[in-house]
Amino acid sequence: MDIVVKGRKTEVPERFRKHVAEKLKLEKIQKLDAKVISLDVEVSKEHNPRQADRSDRVEITLHSRGPVIRAEAAAGDPYAALDLATDKLEARLRKQHDKRHTRRGSGRLSAAEVPNAVPGVAMLNGNGAVAVEERSESIPTTRMGPLEVRGEGPLVVREKTHTAAPMSLDQALYEMELVGHDFYLFVDSETKQPSVVYRRHAYDYGVIHLETDPLAGSDASGAGGALGG
Repeated sequence: MDIVVKGRKTEVPERFRKHVAEKLKLEKIQKLDAKVISLDVEVSKEHNPRQADRSDRVEITLHSRGPVIRAEAAAGDPYAALDLATDKLEARLRKQHDKRHTRRGSGRLSAAEVPNAVPGVAMLNGNGAVAVEERSESIPTTRMGPLEVRGEGPLVVREKTHTAAPMSLDQALYEMELVGHDFYLFVDSETKQPSVVYRRHAYDYGVIHLETDPLAGSDASGAGGALGG
């Protein structure tokens, strides 16, 4: 198994690379997931002095013949951030390991059973409706051309392209938990539509399905269709 350490807009010293190899115990990781192919460790630095206590960020991405598992953390130095990210990665690996054995023993879990098997997982609303919740705190906004940025920024745009087989809602929710994100983009195996499952504030989640409007013209001069509530 290979470990690739890289920096994004920052240099990675050789001492830190050696520390990564010592911190990420390969035997322990392979015991939890025998199908691991490689580990990517990306280090980045925030130069905003107001975020000095979270200036260094470490993101660990585990690639295997199963689902991708990702963990990231930020701290005042890269070594502390690596420790936090490693703890998150191992926790998610143990969760996946336990989940795999649960499935072997009792079959595939339904969406209603996921919260019991995965601590902290989101749950479905009783009526399946997506309600809009508003936060009371005031968040400053800044306009950058046609875009509106909430908070202090800065605006960071990252573009990624993934290939994935169609999957069920249960599996999409499960993989969202593994990568530690608040949303997960997938192709629904039942509807064949591009879909997004996302975490909401009260430990429930919503699902958005995207379909082409047959009445829409081919010339899209403006933004995409708005999502109505």
